[in-house]
Amino acid sequence: MSDGTHLSRDVPEGSKKLTYKGYIFHIFLKVYEPSDDTFLIADCLEVKEGARVLDLGTGCGILGILAAERAERIIGIDINPHAVRCAKANAKTNGIEGKMDLVRGDLFQPLKSDEKFDLILFNPPYLPTPEREGRRGWLEKAWSGGPSGRRVIDRFLFEAPRHLTQEGVILLTQSDLSNIKRTLAILERKGLKTEILDELKFPFETIFLLRATRM
Repeated sequence: MSDGTHLSRDVPEGSKKLTYKGYIFHIFLKVYEPSDDTFLIADCLEVKEGARVLDLGTGCGILGILAAERAERIIGIDINPHAVRCAKANAKTNGIEGKMDLVRGDLFQPLKSDEKFDLILFNPPYLPTPEREGRRGWLEKAWSGGPSGRRVIDRFLFEAPRHLTQEGVILLTQSDLSNIKRTLAILERKGLKTEILDELKFPFETIFLLRATRM
């Protein structure tokens, strides 16, 4: 945890500041600010001692940094270059930069094909959005899932199982606006059993936290 004394000089002016469970996070411009869906995962986060953790769409790095308390190694990946810089600054601020590798990439693309993890975390872009909105900028990529809301989710579901250890766990958020039944069906075909750990109800949608493990 941090008392703020390790603030990186790389934190630009205009960044927001967030404190959660004693950790300090700086949210750069053009980086998704942790919201209800982020904390849905954070509040249910269980990490085995010595685990290898993959934090996809790491954003400001909050989930990977929380996992570092017990994990042996964390890899955080984000397609947004501003997010990668932000997460690196936050890892330094919280004194865990030695445990966390942060790289820019598209989902699993930076990884070796046989690289496996004990825990995979993903708060994906799941909102159905017109094509033009998804192309507006880096920040919009954090929530824009294309017309069906599934552009990124489907790619994740088809690749994730081969990067999961035998006893590994996937934690995934998803809105009921983007066909959660399809997600459950794909995971089952991939040999994974899924349970709903928690949910958040809003007037316009419900966000679910899914936990998937091998059958």
